[in-house]
Amino acid sequence: MSEVKSTIEKVNAGLGKRYRSEKMFQWFGIISICFGLLCVLALFFDIIGKGHSAFKHHSIEIPIMFDADKLGITDINDTKQIYSANYDGVIKASLRELFPNVSGRTEKRKLYKLVSNGSYLTLQKMLLEDPSLLNQTTEVQLITDDDIDTYLKHFVGKESEFERIHAEQVEWLATLREEGRLISHFNTVFFQAGDSREPEQAGIFAALMGSFYTLIVTLCLSFPIAVAAAVYLEEFAPKNKWTDLIEVNINNLAAVPSIIFGLLGLAIFISFFGVPRSTPLVGGFVLTLMTLPTIIISSRAAIKSVPPSIREAALGIGASRMQMVTHHVLPLSLPGMLTGTIIGMAQALGETAPLLMIGMIAFIVDIPGSVTDPATVLPVQIFLWSDSPERAFTEKTSAAIMVLLAFLIAMNAFAIYMRKRLEKRW
Repeated sequence: MSEVKSTIEKVNAGLGKRYRSEKMFQWFGIISICFGLLCVLALFFDIIGKGHSAFKHHSIEIPIMFDADKLGITDINDTKQIYSANYDGVIKASLRELFPNVSGRTEKRKLYKLVSNGSYLTLQKMLLEDPSLLNQTTEVQLITDDDIDTYLKHFVGKESEFERIHAEQVEWLATLREEGRLISHFNTVFFQAGDSREPEQAGIFAALMGSFYTLIVTLCLSFPIAVAAAVYLEEFAPKNKWTDLIEVNINNLAAVPSIIFGLLGLAIFISFFGVPRSTPLVGGFVLTLMTLPTIIISSRAAIKSVPPSIREAALGIGASRMQMVTHHVLPLSLPGMLTGTIIGMAQALGETAPLLMIGMIAFIVDIPGSVTDPATVLPVQIFLWSDSPERAFTEKTSAAIMVLLAFLIAMNAFAIYMRKRLEKRW
């Protein structure tokens, strides 16, 4: 009896130790998850804190006289004259009329710096859309220079902390604010324009279109090729050393650094086949090579998840292997394939290194209209802006990261939704 009691006591003592170890392991897991969440939250707060101001910009409302003599336009129907007109002279004259007491070359230069160097584009667009404005006076909102905009966002009342603002400019801005000519508005330029040397004129639309065309090419190539490869390896390929070698290589390719695919694309698609450099077409080819292993692996896993009884039932009623695959296996494995494809596309959307190797780091102002037009992509645009010294580009970099993260989160959420919507439980 004493021996039995001794054994029970030993078992109870061992159980207590195991329970304590399990509890400690659970606490380690909870602490690790909390630490990871805190790091993610810190990252998001830092990005949002730096980038939220990029979605707002300031403009100055100025009465502009579209004087034909000052503009140098003799024929309003001649678009060449409209494009080459002296809009800067008209803007400077309007600013001098607002502040007639400004004299001296230095003070005038400071006055002209209130508005962006690219303000002439606004007048040019207005005159192209409405030629009747010639020789008329109208109120026009011109966006401020990036230094002026930065001051208005962050340094009002703290002028000593911002060296790029002058005392005279502070007084002029105060006067404009009192007159109701200083306007804060949503920064539509950020979503409608391409890249620019001037931070206040720079936008992400060209990069978004480049990413869109690149992903379209990637999706059209990678999805059918990956699904065909997965179906062959799982349903038709004989199990021998050659298929084992192919499987090992596919798994290895999934772990290859992405820049290697960029070097491969540079050597094969550009140097050998002569595909145009810095285009979404060659970018899509390179990202297809990079995403194929990921989509193949996820597609094979989805095919394996289909119960063998489905295959046996289809073959048992006389279906061929091809009919069994196309009518039964593929429809049931489609949710997993789509999930893997969307995750692969999300990975491709965030890639930078392989695209740098094929020239998509070029300074692109125009909006690409097809897969063969020169373009850049959003991650490369972020990389270019992050290397710019102007403070205004810092907030635009963070804002572009916010847009990229929003797309990535949306794509992953869509993948989860599609999987939940289409999957069947056995």
